[in-house]
Amino acid sequence: MTAQHEVDEAAIRQRIDNIVERIRAKDLEGLRKLYAEDVVSFDVEPPLQHVGIEAKLKNWARAFTFFREVRYEVRDLAVTVGGDVAFGHCFGRLGGTLENGTATSGMWVRATFCFRKTDGDWLIAHDQASVPFDIASGRGVADLEP
Repeated sequence: MTAQHEVDEAAIRQRIDNIVERIRAKDLEGLRKLYAEDVVSFDVEPPLQHVGIEAKLKNWARAFTFFREVRYEVRDLAVTVGGDVAFGHCFGRLGGTLENGTATSGMWVRATFCFRKTDGDWLIAHDQASVPFDIASGRGVADLEP
């Protein structure tokens, strides 16, 4: 691994840390700075895709309305860097205290982030969150843990 790859990987890992911080703070404007304007997101909530930064932030804003306090956790982050593009994958869990006061630990999802280096900044150009599903029932399996 070259010195530049090490620098880029560290920058991307910091971006993921920033995502965690911004989610916990329910900070939409902070999240805006982490995504490309043309981001395409395949999230666990409908529709099949959220296209553009406004759609991505609208999806986060909707999620935040359920929580009085948000917790977000990332495990097993792996990052691969190549020139002006990079990708990472991990497990993520969104939980916290719901507006009605109920605590929820949330569920683990599989997360993939694709980054594009733009003007020296690593921005998320694509992300995907998914849960495994049971083929026989066609239902998501949300109680697995890493």
